[in-house]
Amino acid sequence: MKHLIIQQGLDLMLYGMGTVFVFLCCLIAVTVVMSRVAQHWPDDVPESAPSIALDSNTAAVIKRAVIQHRERLKLSP
Repeated sequence: MKHLIIQQGLDLMLYGMGTVFVFLCCLIAVTVVMSRVAQHWPDDVPESAPSIALDSNTAAVIKRAVIQHRERLKLSP
């Protein structure tokens, strides 16, 4: 009886580990294939993002808003 329970436990363990192993191998294979497919697609991102010219007043307002936001984050628990 004890031998049967141990055998069933080992069978279940091997089945579970085998399932995880097969799943991880499939995951790696799919990731590699997706990576190779993605390398063949052209990049739609421009080389450099266009810069936006801001006057000094707008830049000062944005800077002050960022400072206030950071201060509020420091106060919150």
